[in-house]
Amino acid sequence: MAARYAIYFAPAPDSPFWRFGSAWLGRDAALDTPLPRPKLEGDASADWDDVALEALTASPRNYGFHATLKPPFRLSEGQAVEGLIQAAESFARAQKPFGCPSVNAAALGRFIAFRMLEPCQAMTDLAAACVRAFEPFRAPLNAAELARRHAAGLTPRQTALTAEWGYPYVFEEFRFHMTLTGAITDNAVRERLAASLRAMAEAEGASGVMRADAIAVYEQPASGAPFRLLRRIPFHA
Repeated sequence: MAARYAIYFAPAPDSPFWRFGSAWLGRDAALDTPLPRPKLEGDASADWDDVALEALTASPRNYGFHATLKPPFRLSEGQAVEGLIQAAESFARAQKPFGCPSVNAAALGRFIAFRMLEPCQAMTDLAAACVRAFEPFRAPLNAAELARRHAAGLTPRQTALTAEWGYPYVFEEFRFHMTLTGAITDNAVRERLAASLRAMAEAEGASGVMRADAIAVYEQPASGAPFRLLRRIPFHA
């Protein structure tokens, strides 16, 4: 498979959010290096050992700490990564920084993620603008990719969005989240872990207002390889 790229939101690398999220996942996507995971504290510590936490964070660790704006895509014919980065730089020059309110760890379905516990139209608008602006760089989904999407049990609207934009969770289906775990089916176990992560994040200053002041180009160089932060591009408007 050819390399894939994505337009993500990633907090500043010196921010508490980036430090905590990357450490929890066990990998810094900017440095492309492993990190020691902080010791799990609180009631959830009885539910998980180190081996279980390694497995629980395997999928989000592979994608790198982020929130999706333009989901992963292969480059369309005739496009190159240099052009994608130039387009991202041009896009970022027109954007104004803003604050994401009330960010903390919380359940999102069967997963746990950093979420905004209050609405933020600026982030919804940014994600929609990224979906549209970078669409010329996206190669169409192949048959296998389409089959995987449809196997997820999409609604009719999500199916239509997938057909047009290659991803079901865009525009009104978008939900800002920075994934911290894989799926946890037991509700009580999931809630205990979410509570522990909230307390740990708050102790590290990784809660409250998160500053959105850049977009990030991530790259997956080969099938199965971890995504890495290729370029974080600040807003300049």
